[in-house]
Parts: sequence; structure tokens; C-alpha cells
Amino acid sequence: MASSPTVSDMHGKTVLITGASGGIGLATARQLARQGAHMVLVCRNPEKAEQARITVQDAAGPENPVDVLLCDLSLLNNVRTLAAEVARRYPRLDVLINNAGIMPGPFTVTEEGHELSWVTNHLSVFTLTNLLLPQLLAAEQARIITLASEAHWLGQIEASQEARNDPHRYSAITAYCDSKLANILFTNELAHRLELTGITANCVHPGMVNSGLMNAQTPLLMKSMWWMAMPFMISTERGAQTSIYLASSPEVARISGKYFKRNKPGRSSGKAQSRAEASRLWRISEEETGME
Repeated sequence: MASSPTVSDMHGKTVLITGASGGIGLATARQLARQGAHMVLVCRNPEKAEQARITVQDAAGPENPVDVLLCDLSLLNNVRTLAAEVARRYPRLDVLINNAGIMPGPFTVTEEGHELSWVTNHLSVFTLTNLLLPQLLAAEQARIITLASEAHWLGQIEASQEARNDPHRYSAITAYCDSKLANILFTNELAHRLELTGITANCVHPGMVNSGLMNAQTPLLMKSMWWMAMPFMISTERGAQTSIYLASSPEVARISGKYFKRNKPGRSSGKAQSRAEASRLWRISEEETGME
């Protein structure tokens, strides 16, 4: 059983979390608000965002306002607009939690030309994190946390956007695994690039969480696998524990470039640990986001 996260005082800390309208994101935001953090919730759906704000505000108390920013992370232009708004409103960010993610459904390419799960689960993370580095650098000791998954063991990084956008090669399961491998490789390369700064970067496998990740578009095979696994799943509150720990505990203030499970560094695949793969992914991401 996972140990409870260290409950630390987060008063005076500004925490931005994506995908905060439900599941692990909402559970994480609620607990960090209880610890005193000024929470900035990034959500896609306005109605769900308002419900989340009320829930987190109740945990935060009346003296600690909770902010909401709306953004569909599947479009990089939206991500850039979000980053500009964050920069305008918050001169300093203490914690960035890249929590948002989707379980892919049918093959979909966005209007900007990216496969939907790749851009939502990885390219948006790459873009938002890099654009918010000035605000993170302004903090005394900032932390970046990105949600990954054990599914990364089955992932690989395609060499080109054309390969990812080939409907004949597409598999929802493969697309998800690839994006989760990208989360870890991105975190490793980011930690390397930030090693002389006060920013740490780590990623998290939250466990098998009953988080409502499945939707009407999820392929039947993936739904069937999910339903079979449901009796063994943990709650969103337990799934949020490692994110909360990494965001707030003094025990990990100087730890960077790790893949955490149950509040401890865990083992990732050999491919996920490859410096060459991490560097290659960074170059691909720069090209596909226009952030070269």
C-alpha cells in the first residue's frame, strides 16, 4: 500500500495544474489547496471548470482564492494563449503540474495537423512547460511534475509526423503508450537542461486509477481491458498522492529527472532512460511545435 504523502505548508506558493476539472487533477488540486497553495486550475469545459473551482475553493477556504483558466490543450495556439495569460497574471509559478491527458479514440488529426493524443498528451506539455520557464525560474525553488504511465513500456517514438498521422498504422493503444513514453523522455531531458537552475522536473505513474479516463470514443478493446481491471483500481485520492508529494514535500526539493511511483523513484524502461532518445524527442518536439 502506498504511504500517505507528507503534508507540507504550501501558503505563499502558486500551483498551476492542467486537467483539473475531475479525476486525479481535481483530487490533487483539492489537497494542495487544503495545504494553503494558491491554485490555478486549467480546464477545458467551462461548466466542469466552475464545479471544480467550487470544490477546490471549499478546500482552500475563503481567504485563498482559486483561479480558473480555460484551454483546449489539443491546439497549440490555445496553449500559447494560455501561457501568455499565465505570464500576464502570475509573475512567479512555484509548481507546474502537467496532469491533463486523454485516452485516444478513433484516429483524429487536429486542425493544426497533429494526431490528437500526441498533441494533447505530449506536445502541449512540451510547449506549455517551455513557455512558462520564466515564471518558474522566478521562484526560489520551482517544481515541474508530469503524469506518465507504466504504459510507456510499450511505447516508441516515431521518427516523423507523417508516420504518426498515417491512419493505416494507427492504434489507440499504441498512440497512448507512445505519448506516455514521450512524457518520461521529455522530463529526463528537461531535468538535464535545468540542472544548474532551481527547478526540478519529475514524472509520475499514479497507479491504476479509476479516474473516468474512458469515454464514448474509446475503442471497445480498451474499454474491455479497463472494465476487467476496475476491481483492482485505486481511488483518485490515492492516485493523486505522488503528485501531491512531489509538489509539496521537502524530502524531494532537490530530486530531479526521476520516474516516481508510490512516492518513490521507480524503474522505467530502458528506452525511457536513453539520453539519445530523449535528445531525439526534444528535436522532434521543437520541430513539430515551432519552438526551435
